[in-house]
Amino acid sequence: MLKNNFLPINKEDMIERGWDELDFIMVTADAYVDHHSFGTAIISRVLEAEGYKVGIIAQPKWDSTDDFKKLGAPRLGFLVNGGNMDPMVNHYTVSKRLRTTDAYSPGGEMGLRPDRSTIVYCNKIREAFKNATIIIGGLEASLRRFAHYDYWSDKVRKSILFDSGADLLIFGMGERPVVEIAKNLEDGLEAKYIRHIPGTCYIADSKDEIYDYMEIPSYKEVSTDKVKYAEAARIQYKEQDPIRGNVLVQEHNGKYVVQNLPIFPLSRKELDKVYDLPYTKNYHPSYEAAGGIPAITEVKFSLVSSRGCFGNCSFCAITFHQGRIVQSRSEESIVKEAEEMVNFEDFKGYIHDLGGPTADFRQPSCKKQLKEGTCKNKQCLFPNPCANLDVDHMEYLNILRKLRKIPKVKKVFVRSGLRYDYMMADKDNTFFKELIEHHVSGQLKVAPEHVSSDVLKYMGKPSGKTYDNFTKKFEKFTERAGKKQYIIPYLMSSHPGSTLASAIELAEYLRDISYQPEQVQDFYPTPGSLSTAMFYTGLDPLTMKEVYIPRTKNEKAMQRALLQFRNPKKYDIVRAALVEANREDLIGFGPKCLIKPKEKKVDFERNHPRSKKPSTSSTKTNSKNTSNKNSKNSDFDITNEDLLYAERKSSKSKKSTKSKSNKSFSKDSSKPTSKAKKSNSKNNSKPSGKSSYGKNPAGKKNTRAVPTRKGK
Repeated sequence: MLKNNFLPINKEDMIERGWDELDFIMVTADAYVDHHSFGTAIISRVLEAEGYKVGIIAQPKWDSTDDFKKLGAPRLGFLVNGGNMDPMVNHYTVSKRLRTTDAYSPGGEMGLRPDRSTIVYCNKIREAFKNATIIIGGLEASLRRFAHYDYWSDKVRKSILFDSGADLLIFGMGERPVVEIAKNLEDGLEAKYIRHIPGTCYIADSKDEIYDYMEIPSYKEVSTDKVKYAEAARIQYKEQDPIRGNVLVQEHNGKYVVQNLPIFPLSRKELDKVYDLPYTKNYHPSYEAAGGIPAITEVKFSLVSSRGCFGNCSFCAITFHQGRIVQSRSEESIVKEAEEMVNFEDFKGYIHDLGGPTADFRQPSCKKQLKEGTCKNKQCLFPNPCANLDVDHMEYLNILRKLRKIPKVKKVFVRSGLRYDYMMADKDNTFFKELIEHHVSGQLKVAPEHVSSDVLKYMGKPSGKTYDNFTKKFEKFTERAGKKQYIIPYLMSSHPGSTLASAIELAEYLRDISYQPEQVQDFYPTPGSLSTAMFYTGLDPLTMKEVYIPRTKNEKAMQRALLQFRNPKKYDIVRAALVEANREDLIGFGPKCLIKPKEKKVDFERNHPRSKKPSTSSTKTNSKNTSNKNSKNSDFDITNEDLLYAERKSSKSKKSTKSKSNKSFSKDSSKPTSKAKKSNSKNNSKPSGKSSYGKNPAGKKNTRAVPTRKGK
């Protein structure tokens, strides 16, 4: 009997199964988690169900080929992916700072995968097994199948097929293509001749080898001409359709990247089969000592309902990866998984989510999508919902109702994104009311992203009025339900099209609704989105018109700070932004002002002639002590309000006046009280929080480099 139901990760596991050789070896930048939220788990289980022997090499060390050899050479090929999250996004923040944790690694440890993992792994495999068949897939490969702008190096890179040296690339969701490839390899066909499968890309030596295609601007053109880059982005965006789309070809220095049509969406029966496979729903036990894999925490008790999204947000790459045609699991499949989930030892009674890219999308947006494809020049929801849009929440609601009735289930939450414009288009309020009554965990998170019409236009998001109407409806139904629940809006700063004026408009909106976000997401230019093409080119690929791009570090910081204008730490940069935008009218004490005027220095002796004059030595000391400080931290930065307050207090008690005057305005002009002595002694016994915040002890520089695995 097997020790566990996980797929082999070493030779001992193979021997236990009686296997001398594997058909496929999956190499992934994530730790091995056998849950259907992880691409590695899905593809490996799909191949296993087809009768293939599959092993897993998770997060191999890349300073040698040893880890890549530990399972031997596969009979049919290596399958390589960069993990659930783009490795570069996994490593770096939008400001290109190294992150401190990796949720997809044991114990959250950073540094267990290389930058551009797919490329590094493929080159190591080729070094270890020169003639091996290598097939790449997953998010990293899928979004880099054409020449693409790379934010981290600030240049256009070639298709990942060239840099990795892989034989084939699977883009999008890979269950159907990987099985077709496996069958062709099993039949003896070499990978270089497998060119007919939808959902795959390959390299051709000549255009004579390709039939019925549409050519897009070449790598050379898009890397030197931003207009050509925008043109290529537009064609790629419009042709990602399995029915009406075209085969796309892009020249790279005399060779050609060929993208076949995307796969036709899986049927409900096919999707059920994928999610009904025997996943263990947990991380491999070898990670237990390190504290497990943090990423499993939220998804372990969540249910996937659907794939694909017809929302078409410009900054999102789901359209480029999963497509616009929504596919969903059956009610029976979802309920069956939930009934199994409640028997897990660590199940506490809460199903964390029922959703997908968009929780309330369960079917294609209209009936013609599966016959004629998606509209080439029209979107389903933007700028307004299409007249042909099928708006229906009842199937989704019925699943929620059934989940609520399962024994041991206390609550079913909806935490995936909800399209509030889709909800507002539904004339039946039943779902809206039951969502509020049963499925909100105190806070409902939605994504208006902005309020400026100019910015929303480039984002592909509905108008601010739609969001306002949604919040009013939410508040009305919440009040009727007798609950205290709130909307938490996701907001984005520095998106293409966002000027300082746009950011100020959003700040004023936040002022008016008395809300300040704890976190603000700067726009992150990642491969595969229209917004990234805008960021690089300064053009809207759909109209070819110029777009304002906030590029400088200073302006990005200003736009981000404006969304948190109430934070005292943001005062100076918010003020600088308002001055630069000629909006000093928002600096003051009025109800419409964002911030108060900056505190000014006041000559204390002139305003208080009776005050004890500091000694010469004391004056020199104060001068010396304050010369190296920012003026706003100086003890002499007193406002007129402070003076009025001190004068009022002085009329009550002469003794109090003297004490407070000396204590508040001149730390060296008199001796502190015993209480003050105690306080000062306590404060001087350790460094202040301000001086050490965000810094290493003893002022040492942060010597941490880009993540490496050498010697680990």
